[in-house]
Amino acid sequence: MAIRTALTDRLGLSVPVIQAPMASVATPALAAAVSNTGGLGSLGSAQLDAAALQAQISEVRAATDRPFNVNFFCHQRPQDDPARAAAFRARLAGFYADENLAKVPDPGETYLPFDEARLEVVLAARPAVVSFHFGPPRAEWLTAIKQAGCLTFGSATTVEEARDLEAAGIEVIVAQGWEAGGHRGTYRTSLDRAQVGTIALVPQVVDAVSCPVVAAGGIGDGRGIAAALMLGAVAAQLGTGFVLAEEAATPPLYRAALAAAGEGDTRVTRLFTGRPARALVARYVTEMTPHEAEVPDYPLPGPMVRPLIEAGVARGVPDFHPLWSGQAARLARSEPAAAIVARLARETEDALHRR
Repeated sequence: MAIRTALTDRLGLSVPVIQAPMASVATPALAAAVSNTGGLGSLGSAQLDAAALQAQISEVRAATDRPFNVNFFCHQRPQDDPARAAAFRARLAGFYADENLAKVPDPGETYLPFDEARLEVVLAARPAVVSFHFGPPRAEWLTAIKQAGCLTFGSATTVEEARDLEAAGIEVIVAQGWEAGGHRGTYRTSLDRAQVGTIALVPQVVDAVSCPVVAAGGIGDGRGIAAALMLGAVAAQLGTGFVLAEEAATPPLYRAALAAAGEGDTRVTRLFTGRPARALVARYVTEMTPHEAEVPDYPLPGPMVRPLIEAGVARGVPDFHPLWSGQAARLARSEPAAAIVARLARETEDALHRR
């Protein structure tokens, strides 16, 4: 039996489940499989230029005629700080020597802010949902996207951010609790004030805005989805719960680390990209945390860390990999995406029925 909410009715979903748009992990095959099973699949597009974005959208369209989501980051371009870059390079030098790598590369931008080129792709493709992280896009771009018939989502980690997104014209708020894996959506609240758990955050956001609210963070099974619905959310967004999906582009070392993880094995860190993000703790995070203040602004550290990540992958060790994970890691299962969505639907129905 379908679980109906305002969002499932709007998009024609049979399950109030959204697969989080995890850049580099969420493949077109994963997004299509989730959508084909009644949820909302998502593409994480922050690392894609316009041509790659168009190719991924076309790949999803070839595999499903169901709604799907395309996600973008809306951050300010960074200011280069040579002194901080030099300090960070010096800290990385020891790891580079351990891995027999050449000198540390220069800082660079591996995550791209939403721009006119990708706006043109969106307006031509017209995906059912377009979502944004780190705040809303420019007002005229948001208006054009909505006029094209796309439903717009935006991530908020506080009530203040939720109200700001609604005022900007965003139509659905994704309330991202502190438990969530990957990049924090925080963009106008200080990080120390944005450490609000999902159970506390969702009902306060629901009360503060008039638009629908999606719950995200620490939700890993149907019990969590049912709880989110009881708190007033119209759906739940799961990221870590899909990292082990067969269709996900998750390296074996990442899969093994996540399968062995517990609820206390993650930390919010700036060490990979310069922006706070929750990941499993491995060697790099452990040894570099005391030096986090030296990390360049987002997203400049990316190219500097990338060779270490690749070296670790080549050796099959997770020491340097960004093992993005929320606090519900124990609930993730290695299954086809369709099986994950079907299981979540059954579990949610069971939990709601028991109540």
